Amino acid sequence: MKNILPSPLQYKNNHLTFDGKRLDTIAKKLKTPFYLYSKKTLRHYYGNFQKTALSNEIPSPLICYALKANSNDKILSLLKSMGSGADVVSGGELKKALKAGIDPQKIVFSGVAKTSEEISFALSCGKKGIYSFNVESIEELELINKIAKKLKRQARVAFRLNPKVSAKTHKHISTGNKTHKFGLLKEDILEAIDVKEFWSNTTLVGLSIHIGSQLTELNATIKAIAELSKLALSIDVPLEFLDVGGGLGIDYTAEEKIKLASIDTYMKTVSQALEKYYYSKTEHCPRVVFEPGRILVGKMGVLVSRVVRTKVSDNCHFTIVDAGMNDLIRPALYEAYHEVLPETKSNKNLTTDIVGPICETADCFGVKRKLPKLTSGDLVVIDNAGAYGHTMASRYNERDIAHEIVL
Repeated sequence: MKNILPSPLQYKNNHLTFDGKRLDTIAKKLKTPFYLYSKKTLRHYYGNFQKTALSNEIPSPLICYALKANSNDKILSLLKSMGSGADVVSGGELKKALKAGIDPQKIVFSGVAKTSEEISFALSCGKKGIYSFNVESIEELELINKIAKKLKRQARVAFRLNPKVSAKTHKHISTGNKTHKFGLLKEDILEAIDVKEFWSNTTLVGLSIHIGSQLTELNATIKAIAELSKLALSIDVPLEFLDVGGGLGIDYTAEEKIKLASIDTYMKTVSQALEKYYYSKTEHCPRVVFEPGRILVGKMGVLVSRVVRTKVSDNCHFTIVDAGMNDLIRPALYEAYHEVLPETKSNKNLTTDIVGPICETADCFGVKRKLPKLTSGDLVVIDNAGAYGHTMASRYNERDIAHEIVL
């Protein structure tokens, strides 16, 4: 059983509702486009993630939500209230996590370009600084040690291993091969451990991996955990945690719904891989850190837009909406699929391309979709937009960034 919560979007009497409230009523006094988020859906996915980690006997699981997916203040506060930590990749994200009340000792800092200012800030959080820096280069380790010495702090660090595996996902969101900028190779990590001057003010507390985003099958995950385990067993340092990253995908399409690994399958896979490659070979039992993002917030959010006008060009029909690629760039950047739903359902549909106002041909949310004949002012919804929507928005063409509404 996949424990999938029905979408917050449902049709009732042919009108689209969001968590039981009619969409046209919600949108009545709101300027479009806007993002709409469901707390109920978020609670379900976080609770399910946490519950299945425990039921699969994952040792002391720490969920560090990846802010890059969605950094809305209300969403972060809700996650904090449920016990979540944070995975951050910038000083800005770190500040947002702290503003939401997330304990610094539940925050891991990833990313290949941490600056001196960001490292200093992270070391100064709370009494002990953040839980860990996920170190991605030898030069970064040197800098962290230097700054920690200057601040008279002891920095907690984890090496991010590049396991040299290829995840079956879009090339722009695959991060686990040696050709990618992320992480360190095993031999470089082992060499760095033996350099005493790197460790005067740093402590190695863990190892981490993260091989990509929108993962729908788990063979690469198993291989990455095997490599992580081999490295962990080959060093003498007693580790506090193994960080298995995040990236578990959601079903944007009907095809993905069929082949997508459930949260339960994912946890069983992680648990079995760790047992086979690590725990069965040692008496040491470090906790497991997760960095989920999309799987928690992707399905909780939609982008609500209105039709500006329609246009016919020979045999091509266009539905032009007021949301653009500056609001949701995934279709333009990744050729990603998002379902587009009309507020009012009809049995009479036509074939149309849904396009936005941006002066780019790539500003298109769907090609040859079946939708009712829509007119100016009609509402449409772009589904599954809770992750990598608002956080990637821009002011391109000097447009306002869409507001976020949390129900």
